[in-house]
Amino acid sequence: MASPPTSSSSKTQVLDAPLHAMGFEIQDLSPDMVTGRLEVTQKCCQPFQVLHGGVSALIAESLASMGAHLASGLQRVAGVNLTINHIRSAKLGDVVYAQASPVNVGKTIQVWEVQLYKIDPINKGSKYLISTSRVTLLSNMPVPEHAKNAGNILKKYAKL
Repeated sequence: MASPPTSSSSKTQVLDAPLHAMGFEIQDLSPDMVTGRLEVTQKCCQPFQVLHGGVSALIAESLASMGAHLASGLQRVAGVNLTINHIRSAKLGDVVYAQASPVNVGKTIQVWEVQLYKIDPINKGSKYLISTSRVTLLSNMPVPEHAKNAGNILKKYAKL
């Protein structure tokens, strides 16, 4: 079996094509936390050159879904609710850090919280909350035959 790609960009391309298309890079992947980063480019901006709220929602649902899939023992998960609050903007050229973690991992329902932060360009250790999301997912669904390999792909990159 070939070893998985090692770069964050290659990992994202394999795991989540829409995130990859936006330029997002998955960093850490486990049942307890999923993280990544995005440089805000024209691809993910609204006309006012700030991060599009729909991109923030895409990041939230994607990271929560990957984490929930791992936390459920690789059962199929499906998002049933997403709420998001946009607190600050991230402008063209900013770097955004995303972190998803479980609030509750139940047998049938999981709730994940996802925060997006703008990294301070001068003091890289500082970050400012730009959005917070809560994603509720069903987690007891059987994996369809055509998607049986999805869990194996995710496991290649996860810290289990």
